[in-house]
Amino acid sequence: MSTFAQRMPSLDSLVPYAGTLLLILGGSLFYPQILGFEYLTQQLQISAFLGLLALGATLVILLGHIDLSVPWILGGAAIVSTSLAGTGDPLLTALAIPLALLFGAVVGIINGVGVAILRIPSMVWTLAVNSMLLGVAVLNTGGFNPKGEASETMVWLATGNIAGIPAAFIVWMATAGAMALLLKRSGFGRYLSSIGYNEKATFLSGVSTPSVIFAAFAIAGVCSAFGGVLLAGYANQAYQSMGDPFLLPTIAAVVIGGTSILGGRGSLVGTIGGVLFITLLTSILSVMQISDAWRNIIFGVIILAMLLLQTLRKRAA
Repeated sequence: MSTFAQRMPSLDSLVPYAGTLLLILGGSLFYPQILGFEYLTQQLQISAFLGLLALGATLVILLGHIDLSVPWILGGAAIVSTSLAGTGDPLLTALAIPLALLFGAVVGIINGVGVAILRIPSMVWTLAVNSMLLGVAVLNTGGFNPKGEASETMVWLATGNIAGIPAAFIVWMATAGAMALLLKRSGFGRYLSSIGYNEKATFLSGVSTPSVIFAAFAIAGVCSAFGGVLLAGYANQAYQSMGDPFLLPTIAAVVIGGTSILGGRGSLVGTIGGVLFITLLTSILSVMQISDAWRNIIFGVIILAMLLLQTLRKRAA
């Protein structure tokens, strides 16, 4: 990837912003409240939950891999944080968020081991990890919703605001900014794209590709865990399968944002736009009383359309 490509948003990354604007303008013709400040800030708040997941997923997809363990990293982090906060012990409550993020990092590293060391396809390995996390959660809770509740800090991060701007949105933007600096100011970002283009050539050039893969999956795990913490704060509890509805929208947001599912090309700017588009589309479909089944079909069609477009563009290049 050229230096210019790293510093300047590509046309692909700007497409979801145009789509979001069209959704707002088109939706307002039928539902004028869409243009209201309260509605738009609510969408920014809700988009932060998906946005944190999508930031981590972008790193993994840039590698040319995919992480299907997002739902239960999210769910597991929510269970860890609410279980600790629900004890009432001040020390455990203070450790609730850090330990939940540590949980995400550990699972991410486990994913990295399977992909980089054992050389198991990421789709298979992460799906198996997701299944095992589900099993552990069921064993721990007996199949019922886990006990515990969110801490005041978790609730404020998810539902509070600063000068009218949702705190969750600010957290999402701060995380995105920190990640953008990491990608632009260090070799890590270049290595991600290089591995996505050609992992073998990158390794032969002297780059420790397993270390890069470990780091990417670990960061993705932390992002998924952070999303789980915020969701638990929003709901004031953790519940079974709370992460399941987020897997397809997470992948859709990244792909819509212009990140190639084959790896090597993409941007966080595009991912943020993809998240805003998906969040607003979901909201409008809910207002129109479209069922979950049709929403999944729409997301699937969007992903397939973007994959087809990327494939055609690669052949034409």
